[in-house]
Amino acid sequence: MIESVSRALEGYDRSKLALCCIGSHSALEVAYGARAQGLRNLIVTARGRERTYTDHFRRREGAFPRGCVDEVIDLGAFADILLDDVQDRLVAKNAIFVANRSFEVYLHERFSYDEIESGMRVPFFGNRYLLRAEERDEADNQYALMKRAGVRHPRQFASPAEIDRLVIVKAPHATVSFERAFFLCSSPKDYAAVSERLIKAGMVTEAGLASAVIEEYALGPSVNFNFFYSPLLHELELLGTDTRRQTNLEGFRSVPVASLDVLRDVPVRLEEAGHIAATVTESMLEKAFGMGERFVAAAREASPPGIVGPFALQCIITAGPPKDLVCYDVSLRIPGSPGTRFTPYSAYRWGRDVSVGERIAMEIVMARDDNRLAEILS
Repeated sequence: MIESVSRALEGYDRSKLALCCIGSHSALEVAYGARAQGLRNLIVTARGRERTYTDHFRRREGAFPRGCVDEVIDLGAFADILLDDVQDRLVAKNAIFVANRSFEVYLHERFSYDEIESGMRVPFFGNRYLLRAEERDEADNQYALMKRAGVRHPRQFASPAEIDRLVIVKAPHATVSFERAFFLCSSPKDYAAVSERLIKAGMVTEAGLASAVIEEYALGPSVNFNFFYSPLLHELELLGTDTRRQTNLEGFRSVPVASLDVLRDVPVRLEEAGHIAATVTESMLEKAFGMGERFVAAAREASPPGIVGPFALQCIITAGPPKDLVCYDVSLRIPGSPGTRFTPYSAYRWGRDVSVGERIAMEIVMARDDNRLAEILS
């Protein structure tokens, strides 16, 4: 644990811990989960994006208690959370930080991961050093972890000249730095034609294409396996499963086949729009847990203590026999879907539906009460 983080934790009033996160992505889930386990919560917002937390879901007492957000700190921009005075305020409030994807994206626009890791003096729930592994340009990224874990993932192609099957190209978006532009093609000629159209449309650049990931497009339904690894219990659990809703892919799926030719020049967009709870057949659970257990072991070896808390393996179920799982993406923090509790898996384990936010809070309460917070914080 970083010395400044260790000092902060030593000074905490452990009877007044507050779960804290960036006001986006899964903040309401964290706020709800904290309250469900008797903890306070604190949401850090960016000006112009605060009303969800200050108005619509703010905690109100009285005859009709409602809402889940206890307190809000409103900043000019999300990245201002690294300012010394903001860090001092969070430490004074006994904050434990829960990183979500928005935290990584918005801070990484201004700071390197080294600066983020060292600049956050607030204790993190989980392993702060694993967040960078989601980035494809990091040396020890998710692909390296999947390879180490023996997790099957789509074959990658070093250059467009190698394309000999249906592939998906994942390139940085030309104007939205935290988004990626996706397109499908099946040959070098196809790649050249589509990429030229996207460059003209201002969606990608030649430099961005040069660093793009080209990987085999796995055919089948997608499912996110949202796991939770508990260092306290030494167990891996499945919190729930879901699938993504993405623009404008959803629109393409609803267009009649006879009309698809009209959309030939419309690029496919896979921006996150939401999630749908989606169960899987029990015969796939053994494979999913096997992948999860190997991934946990690989992450522990690569970046001790490895995974603490939630992570997701985003998979395609390919046709058989036998059916198989191909992992095309990894999330190494709280997932964006609050609907995982509406699949039955947490109830099978705990006897009731437990959301990911509440499961995080449960782990913190267990660690606090057993004087083991250092095992789950970084």
